[in-house]
This record gives sequence, structure tokens and C-alpha cells, in this order.
Amino acid sequence: MSDHKYTNALVNETSPYLLQHAHNPVDWYPWGEDALSLAKRGDKPILLSIGYSACHWCHVMERESFENEKIARLMNENFINIKVDREERPDLDTIYMAVVQMVTGGSGGWPMTVFMTPDQVPIFCGTYFPPEERQRRPGFRQVILEVAKAYQEKKQELGSSADLIRSELGKLNQLPDVQDMPAADILEDAASGMISNYDTRHGGFGHAPKFPPSMALSFLMRSYLRAGKEEFLNIVRNTLIHMACGGIYDQLGGGFHRYSVDAEWLVPHFEKMLYDNALLSRAYLDAYLVTGEGFYRRIAVRRSITC
Repeated sequence: MSDHKYTNALVNETSPYLLQHAHNPVDWYPWGEDALSLAKRGDKPILLSIGYSACHWCHVMERESFENEKIARLMNENFINIKVDREERPDLDTIYMAVVQMVTGGSGGWPMTVFMTPDQVPIFCGTYFPPEERQRRPGFRQVILEVAKAYQEKKQELGSSADLIRSELGKLNQLPDVQDMPAADILEDAASGMISNYDTRHGGFGHAPKFPPSMALSFLMRSYLRAGKEEFLNIVRNTLIHMACGGIYDQLGGGFHRYSVDAEWLVPHFEKMLYDNALLSRAYLDAYLVTGEGFYRRIAVRRSITC
């Protein structure tokens, strides 16, 4: 006999993240034909929640909302609720993250929260929602009620918005017909535009929070090799040194945390992602190959460093 008060359809899954939610009072379903058909048959919108087991705010939202019986009741009454592990289904994560970034003007993250029609077309989305309004973030309880009301009373208008989102998503998947490599002046203009947001004091780009800009640094190294502009290489060196000497780099265990909550790379968001470290290891190795300076090689192979 189970000691759990609630058990939902995630209990038979193998993903540790999905199993974490198997005893929420929310009637979670895994992504699949059963849940999608149920939404269509009942003409109920879908509440899709995507996260992963190492995600801090995913755990926070579970504790605050998904374990809250009153909020769970609202979710169950108004939606077919689907949980997805982004590490298990990166294809779904990519599609719906593109929608979230499109709707929010470029921001995104996890947990990802997407309200959809029974045909899986997004009608409203966001990331973490607190249970009640907090620091100008709408409360999840209120969002649930508003979306459910809109679906019942303004279905035609939502359908038009959904068609627009579907159209824009289609454009994202269209690759331009490129016959030749971009001209050198175009690549240099791109590099110059990229560094306009450069933090000359701490390295990196923009303000807090700061994410390691692996791809930008790789592009700037190649721009340096192509155009010979020392400015590009200096930006790369300064950024790589500040990151490695900051708290975002695990001085004991090696590897980089996902981002720094401050502009100085000092206070990390304590989670490490394999894809971040794969890109960063290549950036440090490339910097070693370009400069010959052993500091970058030591980071790439996780040796001790002196800052």
C-alpha cells in the first residue's frame, strides 16, 4: 500500500524529474497520445510545464504551486496538465522555448510554463510563476483562472493569436538560401556590433545576471584571426580570465556554473550544465591555441590555476 496521498500518471515514467512529480496533487500526464487525445476529446486546454531535475526554480515552483492542493485543484479542473523533462525531450523544449522567447521579447528559462489549445498551439506562456503576485510577477493562481476564462469566453480570438504564433514558428524553421559565405565586412560588422555591449571592467557582455558567452567568444577569436584586430582578442582574454577567477568557476571540482547572478562573475547560480561546459572547454582550448598561454589550457583540462 502506498504511503502517498496522491499518485498521478507520471509514476510509471523513468525520468527522475518526472518521478519527482509523480505524487503531486496535480493530475500530471507525460507527453504522449493519451494526454493529447484527452485534451481534444474534452475540449480542454493544455498546461505544459517543462523543467529538469537540476533546476532550482523548478523545485521552487513545485513546492509553492504543484504541491499546493488548492492550486492543483484549479489546474485539474481547467486543464490537461503535462510534465516534460527537457533533458528527455529536447525537441519539445526547443520548440516551446522559441515561443516563450518570441512572446516575452527574448527572455526565457525554466521552469517553462506554456498554456496551449488542445491542438498544442500556445496561447499564453512564461517561466516561473509564484503562487501569488510577487515583485511584479503575476501569481500562478490568477494566471490559471485568467487563461481558463479566456479559453471559455474568447476562444475565437485566442485561435487567431494561435494561428499567428504557428506562422511565426514556421518562419523560425526556414533556413535562408545562402549560396556563399558572408563577406568579410559583414562578419566584421557583426563582431563590432557584438562588442558594443562589452563590459570593459569585468568582461562579458551586458549586466547582471551574466551567462558565459561561449559562442560569442569563439566568433571573436575567429574574427581576430581573420581581421587581425587585437581588440577582439583582448575582449576574449579578459572575459575568460575574469570568469575563471570568479565564483562562477568551481575552483575545487572544476567546471562552470550556469550563470552569475552579479556582473562580476562572483556569485554563481549553483547548477552546472553539460552543454555549457562543453562549449566553454572548447573556448578555453581555442584561446590556448591562439595565444599559447597555459592559463587557458589549465582551465580546459581542469588543472589548478593562480589568478
